[in-house]
Amino acid sequence: MTRIIADISVSLDGFVTGPDPGPGKGLGTGGEALHTWAFSDDPEDRRLLREGTARSGAVVLGRRLFDLVDGPGGWDDEVGYGADEAGRPAFVVVTGSVPESVRLADLDWTFVTTGLPDAVAAARARAEAASARTGEDLDVVLMGGGATIGSALGAGLVDVLTLHLAPVVLGAGTPLFTGGAPYALVRTGVLPTSTATHLTYDVTR
Repeated sequence: MTRIIADISVSLDGFVTGPDPGPGKGLGTGGEALHTWAFSDDPEDRRLLREGTARSGAVVLGRRLFDLVDGPGGWDDEVGYGADEAGRPAFVVVTGSVPESVRLADLDWTFVTTGLPDAVAAARARAEAASARTGEDLDVVLMGGGATIGSALGAGLVDVLTLHLAPVVLGAGTPLFTGGAPYALVRTGVLPTSTATHLTYDVTR
């Protein structure tokens, strides 16, 4: 069964970037600390990253995040989806307009201009096709940014929420939670490592 998994790193005070994110500094001031776990040598961090990348049949991201990973200084052959795992699932971008060109043209990009629910539906279809092709249960992963994941949670589109809680207080930045309709979470996993606490929740509606 294909699940919709929102997966994101967050600070102790609830931010998914530091202050002043923008071109050339996508994670804002101090935001790199959120992703220390993804590049660590801790064997549990490595296992979690490897397994999460392998289960990704399709990945949804917002236009701002796409512009960062496809722009100068973004992903390359060594660092991409899943950090240095550099996974190659199908990617579905929620956007108001299709970009004129794509730097990472060797990756599988789909651009959806009709909203987040349609993007999630397109990603689900891609993940289910990949599952049928490989014989493995693959999921849709919402990798961000924070506004995309927050909107998906608010719209009831998410089955599982995975938070990588970094031991840092950023003070400001892009918040993950900004209000909206309440929903309940059922904790299904806690994995403390040397660099983060990895939390998994089922989202109930």
